[in-house]
Amino acid sequence: MKKTLIVVDTNDWPDLELAGCSVIDFETYLTEYPKKNAPTTTIINLCDTEHYLSQGYYCSLLAEARQHKVMPSVKQINSLRTKDEEVPVYIDVPEHIAKGVHKGGDHFIYFGKTEDSAYTNIAALVFQAFPLPLLKIEWLKPSSNNSIRVSVQRAALSSLTNQQKNAFWNEVRSFTERTWSSKAKRKQLRWDMAILVNPDEPNPPSDEKALNAFIKAARKVSINATLITQSELSSLARFDALFLRETTAIDHPTYRLAVEAENQGLVVIDDPQSILRCCNKVFLHDAFNYQGIPTPKTRILHRITDDTLLSLAEEFAFPMVLKLPEGSFSKGVFKVNDAQELREKLTEMFSVSALVLVQEYMYTDFDWRIGVLNGRALYACRYEMARNHWQIYNHNAKRGISGGFKTLPTFEVPKSVLDVAIKASNIIGKSLYGVDIKVKNNKPYVLEVNDNPSIEHKVEDAYLGNELYMQVMTEFRQRLEARGRP
Repeated sequence: MKKTLIVVDTNDWPDLELAGCSVIDFETYLTEYPKKNAPTTTIINLCDTEHYLSQGYYCSLLAEARQHKVMPSVKQINSLRTKDEEVPVYIDVPEHIAKGVHKGGDHFIYFGKTEDSAYTNIAALVFQAFPLPLLKIEWLKPSSNNSIRVSVQRAALSSLTNQQKNAFWNEVRSFTERTWSSKAKRKQLRWDMAILVNPDEPNPPSDEKALNAFIKAARKVSINATLITQSELSSLARFDALFLRETTAIDHPTYRLAVEAENQGLVVIDDPQSILRCCNKVFLHDAFNYQGIPTPKTRILHRITDDTLLSLAEEFAFPMVLKLPEGSFSKGVFKVNDAQELREKLTEMFSVSALVLVQEYMYTDFDWRIGVLNGRALYACRYEMARNHWQIYNHNAKRGISGGFKTLPTFEVPKSVLDVAIKASNIIGKSLYGVDIKVKNNKPYVLEVNDNPSIEHKVEDAYLGNELYMQVMTEFRQRLEARGRP
């Protein structure tokens, strides 16, 4: 059983019923809590947090001391403080999200919602970065990276007009009903998991049927798994685990969300360290080279000179492969066939990255993908090259973007392939990985280790079926149990 307390500064709150919640003033929370044998308690702190050491600040501080889950946390409150109070905290809103929005004035955000429908996506983005019940944003100016800079400030209920207060309390009701009604409808399970997805992603790691299979498997190990998008994720506090099924990148909300989840004590797959290591091919090359993992011959460039171009032609011959340090699904990987193409492509790539990898061209009819979970081989696929193309994915094709595949039991995979896959993934960590391997002259070569690997219905699960999803969720259960919290 869980209980939610909504704590306010004064007795001035409307007479409204909130599902599963009680509204109390700060003095009551200060003097009458925690109660003996009380159920697990969540605090929604609506006290004024604009000022340091205010009642709102102490409400969150006391909640954390009492081991109550609280929104906002002290860390979240302090995230909107700066050394110079005249300099606001800001967030850069991508231009495509801010497009068509009237650029002026300030707006209040109530639990990630706003009265101005034009600001819906901006409000969700700000709330994800700063999950406080009440915020005020103000349009500042265009930023230098194709985005709009918006200031973000804490706000107090006392600063709202009566009309705004009514709108705010309606959002309080909506927020608590969303939280409690979803819990009331489901069987009481031991843990809650957020599965992060992006419905607009063209090549998501898991399709709809695979995601549903994950949810069913989770229930069998007492985990309530919920599909959720970044804009819908109002707070991580109500979850025990986060499973990333949106393609990850370092300079991306998925990485920042994984960091925040790990800091809050959630079990996270894939964890921030795995994302950081897997998403950068420079790290992978250096780590593999140091640990003696066989890879195609590779060189890291930091500039272009005539001598460099000549030495590359001598060392690698044509064709050769150029890679940006970050990229997924074969993006940022190019084959060049002559010296002119090499110069032009390197010039283009250095305009977006300080380093570029040059790698020998190694054609094979297929690449191995070995799925590894916590140091164990989970599944094995042979991905064939896309039609009339040298890679698994051909992003310029109008149809048939990827080649065929064959999923095999791991015991039918050459032992040398499995051994090098596990050795390579152990360098990264103990999470969920997809290790890409080429075999030439009976010798395996590791191309890269991918965090957040593809797991799709009738592809990666073609041999194990539902057991594949069960093994992933069983790993989550074991980690949740090891964490030692109910």
